[in-house]
Amino acid sequence: MTSKLRSILAVTALSLATLPAAAQDKPQAEVMHWWTSGGESAAIKTFADAYEKAGGEWIDTATAGGENSRAATINRMVGGQPPTAAQFNTGRQFDDLVSQGLIRPIEDLAAEGGWRNAMPTALVEAASRDGEMYALPINVHGQNWTFYSRDVLEKSGVSELPSTWEAMVPALQKIKDAGFTPLALGGQPWQERALFNAILLQQGGKDLYMKVYRDKDEEAVRSEGFRKAVETYGALRGMVDAGSPGRSWNDTTALLLRDNAAVQVMGDWVKGEFTNAGQKPGEDYGCTIGLDDSMLMVGGDVFVFPKTDEPAKKAAQDLLVETMISKDAQVAFNLAKGSMPVRSDVDTSAFDACAKKGLELLRSEDSQAPVFEILVSASLAGSVDDVVTQFWNNPSAEPDDVIEGFVNAFEVEG
Repeated sequence: MTSKLRSILAVTALSLATLPAAAQDKPQAEVMHWWTSGGESAAIKTFADAYEKAGGEWIDTATAGGENSRAATINRMVGGQPPTAAQFNTGRQFDDLVSQGLIRPIEDLAAEGGWRNAMPTALVEAASRDGEMYALPINVHGQNWTFYSRDVLEKSGVSELPSTWEAMVPALQKIKDAGFTPLALGGQPWQERALFNAILLQQGGKDLYMKVYRDKDEEAVRSEGFRKAVETYGALRGMVDAGSPGRSWNDTTALLLRDNAAVQVMGDWVKGEFTNAGQKPGEDYGCTIGLDDSMLMVGGDVFVFPKTDEPAKKAAQDLLVETMISKDAQVAFNLAKGSMPVRSDVDTSAFDACAKKGLELLRSEDSQAPVFEILVSASLAGSVDDVVTQFWNNPSAEPDDVIEGFVNAFEVEG
């Protein structure tokens, strides 16, 4: 047990001294999150086990669906009944809560723990407001992974996964002709946009991707590179199965687990489902970052800690922070989740071949691009989702519809 952890427990004991005996046993932490799939549940349990091992009591409040969970969190915080901690994605989803003074800054804990030097710069910046950290990043998710069923590729006569989208489209058609679902996609706006962004980063490169989302550059949106990405995206509309609309990402992954579909472009949380099913990379399934293992779209999950004046609740939060960011918990959680540790100073020898591809790209910021959510406001994210999903679900829509939709969204954001 670290000296920091001992001091947290000491403060907790003192702060609980005036409470009834039944309440003095353990610091309690109610944690709100949306991790309900098999792999996700296994992952969050590692944090719960670590917290209880450290002397705390974990109260799990899970709500299926990120949007639903975030709404429940916000309602409780605004209503004066906040949890101890709540999950958000890396990005700007909790800006309003910070501006309302409802989130506790954890810069003091970050400085003491030296996190800034051990985490990817993009995630530290995304968790900070005005130079102070307001959220705890707990993993690194690559959002532009391509997972594929080795069995389906082999039975379709596709010897290996293509390394470019120019070659991928005809390969997917070959898989379709063999009677399999070429592209496993859940028909939800965020999933459709994730696919589009993976194509944009792969075909247009980091420079174009950043000009579009960071700079909101109209010239970039009207470029041939952006149009090419839209055209490629449109060509994939006929590659999904009839059950795609409205399907969750993990039910979509199940198509690969059952060898009914060939490819899923998604974040590496998918790997948690493979792990939970006992499948192994290189044997049961394959994985690439993008299509050529050259550029990682970096994002992840964070936890925020509602502001409180009660010493006992603050001490419970401190213990939770210390537990989640500890080296042992980082390894256990990310092995189960399919993601990578947010700390660069942990032992990653137990991680699989897929994770090690990502860890290699994390060594250089030149090989990383921030996820969409870090670069745009929540309102602009919604506008982009609308443009992308309308194009995807309307076979007669043209690339110009996407281009003009992006330009208009940027002008409104203006």
